[in-house]
Amino acid sequence: MRNIKLTVCYDGTDFHGWQRQPGLRTVQQVLEEALHQLTGVRTIASASSRTDAGVHALGQVVHFLTVSRHSPETFVRALNALMPRDLRALDAEEKPQAFHATLDAKSKRYRYVIDNGPVACPFELRYSWHVRPPLDEAAMNDAGRVLLGRHDFHSFETEWPNRTSSVRTILDLAVERSGAFVTLEVEADGFLYNMVRSIAGTLIKVGAGKRPQGWVADVLAAENRVEAGPTAPAQGLFLVKVHYADCPRHHPADHRRRPGEHSADGGGAAPPLS
Repeated sequence: MRNIKLTVCYDGTDFHGWQRQPGLRTVQQVLEEALHQLTGVRTIASASSRTDAGVHALGQVVHFLTVSRHSPETFVRALNALMPRDLRALDAEEKPQAFHATLDAKSKRYRYVIDNGPVACPFELRYSWHVRPPLDEAAMNDAGRVLLGRHDFHSFETEWPNRTSSVRTILDLAVERSGAFVTLEVEADGFLYNMVRSIAGTLIKVGAGKRPQGWVADVLAAENRVEAGPTAPAQGLFLVKVHYADCPRHHPADHRRRPGEHSADGGGAAPPLS
């Protein structure tokens, strides 16, 4: 039995998330069906992150066990011939059987993209949240620094309790602007449900001048979701990179998404800013 580590990217718009769900089109279902066509055997694919409906991935990591003798290169080429265009295999390699895409992940990096132009860019509607009020990205970045390190992030978690602990370690957080687009990038040793989207909604309150920078520290200390900002909508969120012990962390600039670059961590309409 061989263990294949597969890196995939996808446009999450027309997927109901990663995980299989009866009667719904999901990334796991489409990938597993392609693997069945290729190998003739039903295969279970496990992912590093169970992205929600509408969330995109630039570097989702998957592993699956197989008796197939196809080379890693053949898996990439053949899967891309079998899968729809909104799901692509980027890379494959054989790993020891002990490797697990979920359990072995040391950190994950997510990006949230905000279209901050006066008029929403029609080419970015599937990949960003349009926020019309001008945002102060420097204030957002400074306010977000208080989240670095190990904290209880219960204030940024929805549908609690869904984990034994809401304590996580944020390794890096940065807010930057490129033209009309503001991007938030967060890397952590793990994420709670809707954690990045809740952080984005909270920092946008600061960027729009509706809350002072120090308010984010108060939200963190409160350990109460109602104290934070809204949950930003799904379409602006990208899983960028998953770090494992055998692959060095990249510099954040290595995987910045520039506006207009359509590379392929629940949805719903964006709540109003108040």
